[in-house]
Amino acid sequence: MQKTFPDGFLWGGSMAANQVEGAWDDAGKGVSTSDLQPQGVHGHAVERANRPANIKDVAIDFYHRYPEDIQLFAEMGFKVLRTSIAWTRIYPNGDETEPNEAGLGFYDRLFDEMIRHGIQPLITLSHYEMPYGLVEKYDGWGGRETIACFERYARTVFSRYRDKVKYWLTFNEINMALHAPFTGVGLRGERTKQAIYQAIHHQLVASARAVKACHEIIPDAKIGNMLLGGVRYPITCKPADVLKAQSVNREWLFFGDVQARGAYPNWIQRYFRENDIHVQMTEQDSADLRETVDFISFSYYMSGCAAAEPEQYPTSRGNIMKMIPNPHLASSEWGWQIDPEGLRYLLNELHDRYQKPLFIVENGLGAKDVPQADGTIHDDYRIQYLKEHLIQVREAIADGVDLLGYTSWGPIDLVSAGTAQMSKRYGFIYVDRDDDGQGTLERRRKQSFFWYQQVIKSNGGSLA
Repeated sequence: MQKTFPDGFLWGGSMAANQVEGAWDDAGKGVSTSDLQPQGVHGHAVERANRPANIKDVAIDFYHRYPEDIQLFAEMGFKVLRTSIAWTRIYPNGDETEPNEAGLGFYDRLFDEMIRHGIQPLITLSHYEMPYGLVEKYDGWGGRETIACFERYARTVFSRYRDKVKYWLTFNEINMALHAPFTGVGLRGERTKQAIYQAIHHQLVASARAVKACHEIIPDAKIGNMLLGGVRYPITCKPADVLKAQSVNREWLFFGDVQARGAYPNWIQRYFRENDIHVQMTEQDSADLRETVDFISFSYYMSGCAAAEPEQYPTSRGNIMKMIPNPHLASSEWGWQIDPEGLRYLLNELHDRYQKPLFIVENGLGAKDVPQADGTIHDDYRIQYLKEHLIQVREAIADGVDLLGYTSWGPIDLVSAGTAQMSKRYGFIYVDRDDDGQGTLERRRKQSFFWYQQVIKSNGGSLA
């Protein structure tokens, strides 16, 4: 079989503004929901007035050091870099009528630097953050008013960067709103399923409006959604377990169904009836939702199992969600199960379901990398993880999956979204900073840096 990837395959890396940039209140930037989660998604959100200084305030200082980092990505041979725009750099409170020019200027410089090195920007509009001003004023995405605020923001950046950015994503891991409502849709405190799904609906409408705006403003651009690929297998072959796995998978595929097919699927209506959920949807909302994404992007780190009687099995937490571990798989240091073949399975499932191009925009291994006495970092475990997954990606392409590219998560060490740790490292590039914020921020190439360089140079041929 073919040992290389398709011509024009987009190799690169993926990261997020709130996990790398730092400069959390520089140049007119407002307070975001991420700024009020000093311990990450798994921690408690704090009030604006009681906000403590935390590691994300500086992160890895990408805001000031991006030329050095882009140079390193170019050295690896990146064709594309996925990152996000911090909404609060453009509209500090979210509902201003005029954007913050200092924020727009920063991303002009960043994208120019990427393009100068031959790296295409792949830009997420909202990656696990939104202006806290919209939370205070409109209950986050709980308020319909937030739709117009997001559309204004999207149209502003599309117009500004129309000649620089040709690949866009709307919301990062949009299905996470079900598991982390403050992170996903800006809802504070304990909220009902009714409130969460109404907020999700507003976000889905806003996503569709952004897709329409992108098609109007940048006709030669492509805009996609972004799902957390939460694959669940039935824990046994009992029909009840198989049906439960189908149901659990549908919980997150719902988001893709709306964004790729343009309407709510029939099966969700039964779920709403049985859970007393009444989503307020206008005729205009239904019309807006018919504007569908050009491609499906997703993250994949692990799989899990589902059971009709889950109380009979242990559970573990991985990437925000709790799940039943698969007894046939090994796990990482953080308890995330390693399942390369699950990525091939997911690629085929998504391609069969949506018949649209796919893009793997997150995949990687978090580990405690330890520099040797001579400063080198041997992360052969990361190389093994990525190699095994990329071999399965190649198999999926051979199966007929239309795949645009692959951006590994955290090409440079960054602050973990879940726990706000630096010690959970993903990068090909080591950053000298610890969980207490101590360190020089010096960048160092890991063993995996040179491995990935060869993967890209050979267009995947070196995986053989």
